[in-house]
Amino acid sequence: MPRPRADALRNRERIVSAAREMFVEFGSQVPLDEIARRAGVGNATVYRHFADRTELVREVVCSVMDRISAAAERSIAEEPDAFQALRGFVNTAADERIGALCPMLSDTFDRNDPDLLAARQRLERLVEELMERARESGQLRDGVAVGDLMVALSQLTRPLPGTACLDIDRFVHRHLQLFMDGLQAPARSELPGTAATLEDLRRHG
Repeated sequence: MPRPRADALRNRERIVSAAREMFVEFGSQVPLDEIARRAGVGNATVYRHFADRTELVREVVCSVMDRISAAAERSIAEEPDAFQALRGFVNTAADERIGALCPMLSDTFDRNDPDLLAARQRLERLVEELMERARESGQLRDGVAVGDLMVALSQLTRPLPGTACLDIDRFVHRHLQLFMDGLQAPARSELPGTAATLEDLRRHG
């Protein structure tokens, strides 16, 4: 008898969750059998859900972006203070280890895949809305664009795979708070250069 669909969905979720954890710790080339072991499923189950590594990486990237987008939507709906909503989103995105996705987005799989493109556009739209609300409230300094936020968030949450530096996690929220304090108006300095837009990131990514 085939397993119930709910059971298959739970297995898929366990695989994606385990893959996300191991990609953060060791990079996206971690053996799939190690991911299966951490997920508590057999190798065949992994390949039943994902034809190859590329498909699994894409699913992890989309899953993380969807979770971060959901957090952004909650911040917009539940937090009346626009800058606190932005701050809450940034810390939630850090917990999801969004910086670990950047090397995978630079890999060879199709970044214009429809699912990936939809997840990315949803996230970008929500981050723009969070920043615009903070700007309109007078709490976000001038000369800052979405790309600036995403670059800093990526850099501050990017791990060093396969090293003993995972302990750096304990500094992430501390350093993010320093960064977010620097985004608040009134600004204490004039920023050099020009603001980084999402188009800049796509062009040079």
